Amino acid sequence: MLTLTENACSIVKRYTDHPDTPDDAGLRITSTPEAQLAVTTADQPAAGDKVVEQDGAKVYLDPDAAQQLDDKVLDAGIDEAGNIEFGLLAQA
Repeated sequence: MLTLTENACSIVKRYTDHPDTPDDAGLRITSTPEAQLAVTTADQPAAGDKVVEQDGAKVYLDPDAAQQLDDKVLDAGIDEAGNIEFGLLAQA
């Protein structure tokens, strides 16, 4: 199952812990037909999504993304311009 680094948890929570967002808001990762991954925010999981919740951060994975990321760790950081960058690591 996908796990998150402390940085990824912090960033996901930063973007979903607002008074105006629903309690179920989280990050959603989907797989495109070309097997690339797309990351968006979501108010709730879509039907069939696998839910990963870690340290208060919620990540929703569509079935294909869940399969691709089953043995990965999601990391995140913010670059000099303030853009969020996500990366994947192999689980130890």
